[in-house]
Amino acid sequence: MRPRITCHMITSLDGRLHPARWSDPGDDRIDDLVGTHYEAAAGRIGAEGWIVGRRTMAEFVDQDADPERLEAPMTRPNHLAERGGRDLCVAIDPAGRLRFDADHIEGDHAVVILSERVTDAALARLRVAGVSYLFAGPDGDRLTSALDALGEAFGVSHLLLEGGGTTNGAFLAAGLIDAFSTLICPALDGLAGEASIVEHAGPAGSRPAAGQRLLLAACEPLSGGVVWLRHDVERAESVS
Repeated sequence: MRPRITCHMITSLDGRLHPARWSDPGDDRIDDLVGTHYEAAAGRIGAEGWIVGRRTMAEFVDQDADPERLEAPMTRPNHLAERGGRDLCVAIDPAGRLRFDADHIEGDHAVVILSERVTDAALARLRVAGVSYLFAGPDGDRLTSALDALGEAFGVSHLLLEGGGTTNGAFLAAGLIDAFSTLICPALDGLAGEASIVEHAGPAGSRPAAGQRLLLAACEPLSGGVVWLRHDVERAESVS
């Protein structure tokens, strides 16, 4: 029931995510390469919307630093606002920090995935703004059930997952990434500890990618020395 998820990212050669830190590629400026290729590649994939984490969405809307939360989770119904045939913009925001003042981001209908500890007042603000919301369990980490509900409610079959690394890592650990679309720029970051494509803060010895194999589907050179890799994810039956 859930939509197919393609993780679509643009990175330096060492897998880092912040172009402002990358080395100079020569004749082409990094921001020009990113602007030229990232959205164009996304358009060629042909998904019906995109998913980001709370930190990435905070580049588009305001957020609360420390929102009030319920002491105990409370089960309440999902809220489906009017989509109007638009693509979806989905934000993973368990604590309900994001404050939307409209029902869209750059024309795409806004949907928020929340925990069951978000207050009724926060939900009311989302409804007033025309934003749809879905619950992902007591702590907002039951992504599979939330995506099942998303697919059933809106009838979407394919979404792009566009990070950051922590959100991508949560999807990977849950076995929810079906493909990777990776644009690799001819540049380096090089500093340890900088954000990368996939990051999962599991316990020592954990293997969030276990049982998941990448199968190369395409490798395409683009202008400016960028290489576009597409991989399908093959999962063992034990990965849900």
